[in-house]
Amino acid sequence: MENTKKNTDRPVIHMIDKESDEIEALAMTMEARNPKVAELLYEELDRAVLHPADDMPPHTVTMNCKVEFVDERSGATRVLELVYPKNADIEKDRISIFTPMGAGLIGMVAGETITWPDRSGAERLLRIVNVTPPEE
Repeated sequence: MENTKKNTDRPVIHMIDKESDEIEALAMTMEARNPKVAELLYEELDRAVLHPADDMPPHTVTMNCKVEFVDERSGATRVLELVYPKNADIEKDRISIFTPMGAGLIGMVAGETITWPDRSGAERLLRIVNVTPPEE
């Protein structure tokens, strides 16, 4: 029952069906190394509404898109590209889906906010400002 409460406290998210399958497989392979983030991803997958890629709501955070967001606590604005772990490179502003922030951003829509734990476990309120789809 605890997971149900957590899920209802967060906004509905939207995910591309094929990306959902890839993220779930990734979470399973990384569960032993990073169980906390794997659990966060499983929770996100459980509450996601799945869509074919062509039917995604506009301005939704998907894999390989660029996300501009504001940390409401610090006021800092960042633009990051959400990527799979093998493509992560913080110096190029590419953040892995397998980080607490990456797991929190997937499926969000521009204008929404979410409270999410950072690497230290502190809660952060993130507001999505803009989403740029992946370059084809």
